[in-house]
Amino acid sequence: MVLASKVAIITGGASGIGAGIAKKFVEEGAEVNICDVDVEEGKKIVQEIGGTIHFFEMDVSDEEAVKNTIDKIFNKFAKIDILINNAGITNDRLLLRMTKEDWDRVINVNLTGTFLVTKAAMRYMIKQRYGKIVNIASVVGLTGNAGQANYAASKAGIIAFTKSCAKELAARNITANAIAPGFIQTRMTDILTDEIKGNYQKLIPMGRFGETGDVANLALFLSSDQSSYITGQVICLDGGMVM
Repeated sequence: MVLASKVAIITGGASGIGAGIAKKFVEEGAEVNICDVDVEEGKKIVQEIGGTIHFFEMDVSDEEAVKNTIDKIFNKFAKIDILINNAGITNDRLLLRMTKEDWDRVINVNLTGTFLVTKAAMRYMIKQRYGKIVNIASVVGLTGNAGQANYAASKAGIIAFTKSCAKELAARNITANAIAPGFIQTRMTDILTDEIKGNYQKLIPMGRFGETGDVANLALFLSSDQSSYITGQVICLDGGMVM
């Protein structure tokens, strides 16, 4: 198994892409720790996946909660090998109607949350001189998107943050990469109308939407020792939508 004996942390792991990555990592032998604010869904996914998976309630935008949870995980397993920063929200609105609260909420979870969790986990990675950091960005962080100025800005920030982490941590044998998914079928996208989905599908050369398993497979590769010479990269997973 590719991740045998590895200890992984996945934020936003109670559903969607995070849950898909958690399932794949358990199958590949990792001790998986999912962190999420949704306690009910978190416990449900732990029962559903089974095996070496654990749930921790954590708000990624709460600095004290993040530090306490990461410390708790380290104290339990004596190491942290892999960090998947996946927690994210949307709060779509045209810029003219977007309030500061709309902006702050998305930035605090998506971007500041990625910063806080990475900072807490990298302390242990630096000491053990090993670590894999994978940040879930988005193609809209590269292209922008009408009605998603806050979300796009947060994902663009994650991309720049990833590259900065890669440069700072490379000498300590820690890699940092980002995955920029396109249209992936999750609970978040299920609420969109058929018309909107159809319009998106026309933009995808492969003619179909991605699945959480597609993201999980790439996250697995970037979290494994097979990617030991890859860092600071942003890989679009979008069926060719952004070329």
